[in-house]
Parts: sequence; structure tokens; C-alpha cells
Amino acid sequence: MRAMDVMTTAVVTVSPDSTVQDLAKLLSERGISGVPVVENGTLVGIVSEGDLLRRAETGTERRTARRRWRWFDPGLEEARDYVKAHGQTVRHIMTREVISVDETADLAEVATLMETKRIKRVPVLRDGMLAAILSRANLVRALAAIGREPATGTAGSDREIRAKLLAELNGREWARVWPEEIVLQDGVVHLWISDARPAAEREALRVAAENVPGVRRIEEHTVPVPMFPPF
Repeated sequence: MRAMDVMTTAVVTVSPDSTVQDLAKLLSERGISGVPVVENGTLVGIVSEGDLLRRAETGTERRTARRRWRWFDPGLEEARDYVKAHGQTVRHIMTREVISVDETADLAEVATLMETKRIKRVPVLRDGMLAAILSRANLVRALAAIGREPATGTAGSDREIRAKLLAELNGREWARVWPEEIVLQDGVVHLWISDARPAAEREALRVAAENVPGVRRIEEHTVPVPMFPPF
């Protein structure tokens, strides 16, 4: 499987000129832990909840003891910490050296990258432009979609089936589904559906999937709705 098979295409982004307060509200309201930073369509950084831990407003600013021999260490690290704690825009706190992958990247390569770099998500590029985001949750869903049955299809046919199903659902009011909630593996459609979704909508999603040529089986996975909003 490749990044394009499981990535989240509905990407939430911010501008480098967005305020830190707006960023905090966005992460809290959307229940996400990080977002890409885009300027004029170009990926210029990434920012996460970790960048908001040390803030002057919350009294968590990192403080270091004054050292006597300042000419050996001009305090560059302290200067960066100060900007991170007091800067008022995303530009001041974002990570500029962004680790990204192409949409054709193999999932094994993506998993290795996340593990070695200790990151939770990577932006996915298409022709050098931001196209999607791929998180650890996407990889977990891809793993859950892999069955023990021998493969009878190809990755290409899986992508074609998924594209046809998404096209069928596009524009229908009852088909409120994110693309990453549909995973294909060897002709088996895995639907990740909220337990709060009405039975009629669940049935309609199954019928739509069953009518796509090449589908062997439908597997429905229930995703519980959190009792409390994420912080």
C-alpha cells in the first residue's frame, strides 16, 4: 500500500501569519494535535501542540539560570526559547524543517520515517505541493484493513475501486464520510463509521460499496464518538 491509499485529503492548514491564539482554538475545536503551515499554496512549516507547551501566557515559559561566562555561549538557545514563548504568530513558533513524503511513498517507508524521526504525522506532497496529511491513525486503519486471506486483486484495482466509490458518494447529503474512512485491501472495502451515524445512512454506504464492480466484501468498523471534547 502507498500513502495515497490511506492519507487524509481534507487537510486543515494555517498561515504563518495566523495568531497563536487562533492556532490554539483551532487545535482545540478540531480535536487535532498539529497542522501544516501553508503560504501562497506552498508548505513552509508545521506546528503542533508541542509548540504551545512553553508559553508566557500560561506561566510555562522555560527559564534558565544566568551564566557568568556569556562570551563562550551568547545565549542563542535562550533567545529561541524567548521567541517561542512570546511570539504572537505561527511564524514564530513553527518548525521550518518539514519532513514530508510523496503520495506514491510506500507505507513501510512512511512508518520507518515516523519511527526514526519520532513524529506523529507527515505532510503528503503531489508535484511538490501539499495534497494531504498522513498520521499514525491512518497507518493503524491500514493495518486493521489487512486480512489473512490470499490477495486476489492488485493495488491498482484497489485504488480504482476506492475512486469509484468516492465518486458515487460525492455530493450526496447522507454520505458524510471522509475519504480516509474508506480503506481498500484486496477488493475488501473497510468502512470506518461513527456509532452515532443513523442506521439508514450506514446501510446506504454499504449498498453503495456493494454496487461498485470488483468489491469482494464489506467490513464495517465502528468508531465511538468521544464523550468529552479533546483538550
